[in-house]
Amino acid sequence: MVTSHRWMLVFAATLIALSMSSAPALSEEPEGWAYAMPNELMSPFCPGRTLADCTSPQAASLRMWITVQAAAGRTRSDVEEELMERYGDVLRPAPRATGFGIAAYAFPVIAFLAGGVVVFVFLRRQTRSGAKTTPVADSTDPDLERIIDEELAR
Repeated sequence: MVTSHRWMLVFAATLIALSMSSAPALSEEPEGWAYAMPNELMSPFCPGRTLADCTSPQAASLRMWITVQAAAGRTRSDVEEELMERYGDVLRPAPRATGFGIAAYAFPVIAFLAGGVVVFVFLRRQTRSGAKTTPVADSTDPDLERIIDEELAR
């Protein structure tokens, strides 16, 4: 019994020591908006890539500029505003929902609804034409009718 209590104490002490260790986890990112912003902005130098993923020297200097601005005490909104003035809407990951940019949001919805109407009309016509099947020919063989009548009579 005493040895099991010792093992429990050793286990508890190990858990406490591990939980109090100051080693940062590998998945943690640096704190601050200056490190998050390049992941949220598109690169004006590498089309289709974020500023963080772009490997050009200009992108590296822009990432450094953002970090310096944060260290200087500027707010995120001030830095974003200056970047938008300098580079324009190229930095946005999605178009604005105003003006012509609204088409980027409206077109998929309209196309989906139009596709639904086309499918509805097609299926409606198919079910209506299926109900109008051609009836069995009226001019059946008299011998065949006689045989059918005899079988039905049984």
